[in-house]
Amino acid sequence: MTPASAARGAAASSEAAVPLRANRSFRAYWAGEAVTLAGTSVHGVALPVVAVLELDASPGQVSLLAAAATAPAFVLALPAGVAGDRYPKKGIMVGTDLAAAAVVSVVPVCWAAGLLSEPVLYAVTLLSGALTVLHQAASIAIVPEIVDRSQAHPANARIAGAFSLADTAGAYGGTLVVGLVGAVRALWLDAASYVVSAWCASRIRPSAVRREAAARPRLFAAIREGVGYVMRDPIQRPLVLSLAGHAYADGIVTTYFAYTLLTRLDSGSTGLGLVMGVTAAGGLAGAVVATRLVDRHGPARVLPAGFLAYTVCGVPLLVARPGPVWLGVIALAGAVRTAAAVAAGTTQRSIRQQLCPPELQSRAQQTSVWLVTGLRPAAALTAGGIAAACSVHAALLVGTALYLVPGSLLWCSPVRRLTVMPALPLAKDGPHAS
Repeated sequence: MTPASAARGAAASSEAAVPLRANRSFRAYWAGEAVTLAGTSVHGVALPVVAVLELDASPGQVSLLAAAATAPAFVLALPAGVAGDRYPKKGIMVGTDLAAAAVVSVVPVCWAAGLLSEPVLYAVTLLSGALTVLHQAASIAIVPEIVDRSQAHPANARIAGAFSLADTAGAYGGTLVVGLVGAVRALWLDAASYVVSAWCASRIRPSAVRREAAARPRLFAAIREGVGYVMRDPIQRPLVLSLAGHAYADGIVTTYFAYTLLTRLDSGSTGLGLVMGVTAAGGLAGAVVATRLVDRHGPARVLPAGFLAYTVCGVPLLVARPGPVWLGVIALAGAVRTAAAVAAGTTQRSIRQQLCPPELQSRAQQTSVWLVTGLRPAAALTAGGIAAACSVHAALLVGTALYLVPGSLLWCSPVRRLTVMPALPLAKDGPHAS
């Protein structure tokens, strides 16, 4: 390591130890990720509109577009974790943001040239999805390199709060922008958000993490090493399996959530939008209280309680009747459910980041992503099978009951003994080995 790089690493380590408000790297990271998420939310509104209104896409083509958006997460999650551990995370973040800006710009450019088609949309969706997977593998795992271990949970809570706000604002703002300037032109905003995010990422000064000079294992060996580490660890294994179980249960419920509101409860599109907006806003509340809850009650109580809240808050959808009062109850329950999910999610992520050695941060994170994304399509198929054999209400009932499994798994695991957040060293040479 050169004297200049050593000095930069020392400065970054010193910056990581300051309070979050004074941590310039964390502020740049926080702003960049929030901006790009808001842009992605605009993208989520605009691209289906382009497909349906500009290209007159059939229902089958729309479903293919949705599949193209979700497929990269399952296919590339584990390889992306290897890349995040092998190469500088800051460079991956900047590179993927700039590449994504170029990819998204293809749609309005092709539209202006009269060359826009469904295959172009498929290609853009697949490429942007792949870049998002690679970006997130680095962006989530870089947090321990820009904040002190003692501030990991407050940092993750603030990130979750910003993401909830950006996601909600992006969805509503995206609808407004699409209505004002058109869906194709709105995609320029998404491209611009990636450029802003790349600039913010370039301002991050992560602490130096030593990368061993020994021969690196091949891709599949590196993947096996990461998955094996998670599955052997007595704390991280139940955390990851509980998230996977929750994703499966939630996938069953969400498959028919909007359908139930629109049909059995006759909510209309306005009612559906209001329920979803209030539900998303609960994430901000969860981010605000997450650290306080863990400090007061400990992760051993907060994590199972968060999963239990999901079960309780799912009951109103099962018993509701048409009418504004019930829609209000469902919206409030959804907000509480999202708050609980954010509180539990930031807690488990912080535990993993504090226990995991630096050279396995991305792979440990992406093991969880791979399991969660892989189970969601299976959950949708399960929901469809139950609905076909019994009813939609039966599918909702099964999914809500399965919400009890993750909390029970945690309660029967060593996680039950985590009365405080773990504070184990991340590496033999300290948290900022260089």
